[in-house]
Amino acid sequence: MAERLVRDIPFSILDLAPITEGNDAGTTFRNSLRLAQRAEELGYKRYWLAEHHNMESVASSATSVLIGYIAGGTTTIRVGSGGIMLPNHAPLVVAEQFGTLASLYPGRIDLGLGRAPGTDQVTARALRRSYMESVQDFPEDVMALQTYFSAENKSSKVRAIPGEGLDIPIWILGSSTDSARLAAHLGLPYAFASHFAPNHFLNAIELYRQHFRPSGYLAQPYVMACVNVIAADTNEEAERLATSFFQLATGIITGRRRALQPPVESMDGLWGEYEEAAVRQMMKYTFIGDREKISGDLTYFQRHTQLDELMITSHIYDPQARIHSYEVLKSVQDHSIAAG
Repeated sequence: MAERLVRDIPFSILDLAPITEGNDAGTTFRNSLRLAQRAEELGYKRYWLAEHHNMESVASSATSVLIGYIAGGTTTIRVGSGGIMLPNHAPLVVAEQFGTLASLYPGRIDLGLGRAPGTDQVTARALRRSYMESVQDFPEDVMALQTYFSAENKSSKVRAIPGEGLDIPIWILGSSTDSARLAAHLGLPYAFASHFAPNHFLNAIELYRQHFRPSGYLAQPYVMACVNVIAADTNEEAERLATSFFQLATGIITGRRRALQPPVESMDGLWGEYEEAAVRQMMKYTFIGDREKISGDLTYFQRHTQLDELMITSHIYDPQARIHSYEVLKSVQDHSIAAG
């Protein structure tokens, strides 16, 4: 197989719908739509939103509703979930919701599925499903969704209408080798959360490729990974913008979570030696810098992973700076194509 370079693969976006300090969820949603519209203009392939609950910094808890809002404000970019946390939902409800979305926006909706609840266990119980049973049932729930979407299910006593007979791509999302094995076994595309769980990344994608079984959904393995990118016109400005991300990650490590904070000139006093080491380990696949630095870092990363698609998330406080980061990132690819 020929080597796939940065210029050869699609770029996509994972939006965690960040609530920034001093703003509310409504502001977040409007900022997300503006980013999606600009991403569409720039040629990004997909725009995914992630389900999280009980998090002061994340506004995408009603993920399917937000997907509809973004899809309704764009025209060509694929919109989907990165992902829907299946333990929180009955598969039939998910099939009906995404069947509705796919009916409204034909050929543009993706369904990425995760096995975690996207929250703490107390909140998971408040979502009214048994956490342990649901996690253990994840493979069966995925197959139940496939059944609901199939045209052959029309003779069943339980049907997803709308949803039945629609082409809604299902992705398996994960941060471990378990998810890789399931995606390979079912012959589905695989998206790895390397933006926050780097430890098993390389092993998982290799295992997926080795054990992939062709299916009616996919003939060859297809790997997408998500990474953090904070790009700006200069390395210094990118490093400054990244301090918002570092503050957020420090809050995750310490349990003191807050809305996304404005950037600061220095992280001194905001994290200790332990917190800094933990953040940098967790955020191993984070690329910060100007176009030249990002280009070099991504070239090295792609050379060693041979991804089929790259998904990017960017925790940046200022919405215009976040849009510009994606503009700089896309210019890396466009420049590579022109130079190729």
